Amino acid sequence: MTVQTADVVVIGAGMVGLSAAVAFAQQGLQVVVLEQKASQLAQAMSQVKAQQDVGYDSRVSALTCASEQWLKSLGAWPLMQGLRIHPYTDMDVWDGEGSGHIHFSSRELHEPHLGHIVENRVTVAALMEIAAGLKSLTWVAGVSVEAMSDVAADGTRQLTCSDGQLWQTALVVAADGAMSGVRRMASIPMWEWDYGHHAIVTTVTTEKPHRNTAWQRFTDDGPLAFLPLSAPHSCSIVWSTSPDHARDLMSGDDQSFCDLLTRSFEQRLGQVQTTAERSVFPLRQRHAKYYVKAALAVIGDAAHTIHPLAGQGVNLGLMDAAALVETVLQARDRGDQWSSEAVLLRYQRQRQAANIQMSAGMEFFKQLFGHQQPLLKLIRNTGMNTLNKLSPIKQHIVMQAMGLKGDLPAIAQRKSG
Repeated sequence: MTVQTADVVVIGAGMVGLSAAVAFAQQGLQVVVLEQKASQLAQAMSQVKAQQDVGYDSRVSALTCASEQWLKSLGAWPLMQGLRIHPYTDMDVWDGEGSGHIHFSSRELHEPHLGHIVENRVTVAALMEIAAGLKSLTWVAGVSVEAMSDVAADGTRQLTCSDGQLWQTALVVAADGAMSGVRRMASIPMWEWDYGHHAIVTTVTTEKPHRNTAWQRFTDDGPLAFLPLSAPHSCSIVWSTSPDHARDLMSGDDQSFCDLLTRSFEQRLGQVQTTAERSVFPLRQRHAKYYVKAALAVIGDAAHTIHPLAGQGVNLGLMDAAALVETVLQARDRGDQWSSEAVLLRYQRQRQAANIQMSAGMEFFKQLFGHQQPLLKLIRNTGMNTLNKLSPIKQHIVMQAMGLKGDLPAIAQRKSG
């Protein structure tokens, strides 16, 4: 069989993989995207035309200003604005087992918003529309990678696909999710452990409007978040709880679920009136011990997964994509062998430290709010209330979370002026 060639082959057409593929193609590289789910491409494109006529996607992301900037650089953000995104201006966090409370407001920062709540399919649809206009980007849907060669003498790898096609490429980008087959083929080891939580996601309507606020209550069984959507009484929820509790919540009827949700959320938005179909998935922390080999890089969930309590998972993945693209293009422009391990290690050094730091932070907060000893409860509640009064420190924390500070790829930094 004829071996086909490409500069870059991206495995996985989710938000992270698509953003990397579009960016590489826009900069003149020949890119192939392999997506196992044949329906993914057609469904994503249909959302561009029909988004306003369908219900909310149960999977949403709280995109930071850094992610917004990255998507703007690709031309996707204006398309997303034309579909359905929603800015949130405030964040309210409290300890349901005590008196601790902290409130963040964009007004305190003189910013128009803290971020945007965006349905995952909206981001995919916008990136798909951009990709459809790129002659240097080729789609292959409904195939999986069955084998990957070692690096050849010329620095390339060969991929064998389930349809029998062979692809030879200078760079394989694994963006195929937490259970990445490509990562396993590359024998990249992982650190991982079970969080002991399952996450329930759905869309609900509430008696009171959400007031463009992202709400999060830490319960004795895990965090419960209400994220504001474009309709003033609609929220996306992420309820992280024990597997047994999640099983009970999934088995009940809609009315009992709404009633339990209302009580668990302390009626902050009044009665939860309706719920869409619920989904549940287990939560595990995963982190690749290294992100690259010669002619190979892993990004997004293929490299790391974290607890959703701070909503940073997709943002970390998008910054992976931005950093990888930036590293490769800088090396190409200098005339270096841009897919060599020495070059790709620059991407790893930039992103692995930031991702590990975020993972450690999420583990710290999970442990902090997961214990109910009286002394620990007193310490954390006192700490939350004290922090709420220390504006400079609080502002620094929220600026980091918004992607306005920190070690970010240049392409994802907001331009001054």
